[in-house]
Amino acid sequence: MSRINLNYRYHCLLAALAFASPAACADQLSANVGATSNYLWRGMEQTGGNPALSAGIDYSTQSGFYAGGWLSNADWAPGMTFELDLYGGYSGQLSQAVSFDVGYIYYAYPDEDTGDADFSELYGSLSYQGFSLGLSVLAGGTGADFGDTLYASADYEFNLNDSLSMALHFGHYSGDWLAQDTLDYGVSVSQSGFTLGLSDTDSDNENMKVYLSYTMDFSL
Repeated sequence: MSRINLNYRYHCLLAALAFASPAACADQLSANVGATSNYLWRGMEQTGGNPALSAGIDYSTQSGFYAGGWLSNADWAPGMTFELDLYGGYSGQLSQAVSFDVGYIYYAYPDEDTGDADFSELYGSLSYQGFSLGLSVLAGGTGADFGDTLYASADYEFNLNDSLSMALHFGHYSGDWLAQDTLDYGVSVSQSGFTLGLSDTDSDNENMKVYLSYTMDFSL
């Protein structure tokens, strides 16, 4: 699972969280590196509109279990310079056409000044052809209880030609911890590892964001 995509986290993590996961085909160790002009998470900027670099490593088994980690610069809170995500889960097929993915992810911000930014989520998704429906539930965080926030998403990805694809995204963040109720939506086109996208939210304080990202995955 390359955590870079779920809007730049939702196109490799379709992604994720909203997460794309390793295919249950054979035991495999892989890595990914990426860069983006604007690191977005559910429509919200994580680097103040500045570029971000990232890298990750994943291990997947033939049975469908997977685990990995992902690292990126981030600065949305005082003292914060980077983000470290650790995750694990299970993916498989319900039928020839329907696949699923369930798992747990921990978002860590080790150098953030207050030490209260870390949180975790349980996530799940169902996919049919190019459609994907996802739900993430807050599992833990400072001053938060299980289920205090929910993030529901719907994505659709389709090919425009042999090498160019388009993805549509809609998400709804609700709850009383970390952020206000927010709708986010976006569209992107991808080719040969490059993604050009538009992302916006219904927040009065947010403007439409344009981003360009590149990801590269390779086996180890």
